[in-house]
Amino acid sequence: MARQEYEGLETLRRYNLIGSPHHVIRPLGFSRDINGVLAVEYYAGEEFSQAIARATQHRDDRHLYRRLTALASFLAAQHDRTANGTAVDFAADCGYLDTVTGRLRRARRIGSDDADELARLRDRWRERPLMWQDQQVWLHGDATPANFLFGDGMDVAAIDLERMKRGDRMFDVGRVAGELQHAFMRDSGDRHRADPFIGHFLREYSSHFPDRRGMFESVTARVPYYMALNLLRIARNDYIDRDYGGRLTSQAKRLLRAA
Repeated sequence: MARQEYEGLETLRRYNLIGSPHHVIRPLGFSRDINGVLAVEYYAGEEFSQAIARATQHRDDRHLYRRLTALASFLAAQHDRTANGTAVDFAADCGYLDTVTGRLRRARRIGSDDADELARLRDRWRERPLMWQDQQVWLHGDATPANFLFGDGMDVAAIDLERMKRGDRMFDVGRVAGELQHAFMRDSGDRHRADPFIGHFLREYSSHFPDRRGMFESVTARVPYYMALNLLRIARNDYIDRDYGGRLTSQAKRLLRAA
């Protein structure tokens, strides 16, 4: 895993994601013999999770909007620079939903009826041509609130790239959107409070592409699947109590029914 992250950091840095405003942490070295340790440069910045908490817990909405503008710019640059022209394989993301559903089932977080419904909904998304029409990009792979740091202005740094892979840009974009919804559900009990922030993030992301309207239509049509995938991923964790896990699963199914 240390070698994989080291190589992922080096790979993304070759796309000029270095310095201001878009920065990928510089790896300094790793050692198999010292418990697989990976050394990276220090980057002083605010965690994305802290920016979210300022909105969910202290109503500092303006601050989160600014951070989402910066993060959207970073991800748009990463995805645009690393697109390779090869069509995405949505079957891989269908398989990931199956993996998450299986873990929820084994943990008795969902029943057989839930698993069957999720499978039916997955198949409806699989049949949508739009889910197969984008091109592959290098993904962060774990675009969670702990893995982005904000500096001054529009400066953003990415860390923790051990899950970096080629895939659909929506895997990253949808994870950010899903994490926003989860944070507002958890901290305020109101999933709708996340909607303006999700909409802002998607609009800002789309604005960095020549056909901003077409990109916005594409990402908004596809994002429910990837948001649902992230909510189910969160619900499988032991630190999530069963009542809240049930709420996450119910919201995931609402999103998937949008197909």
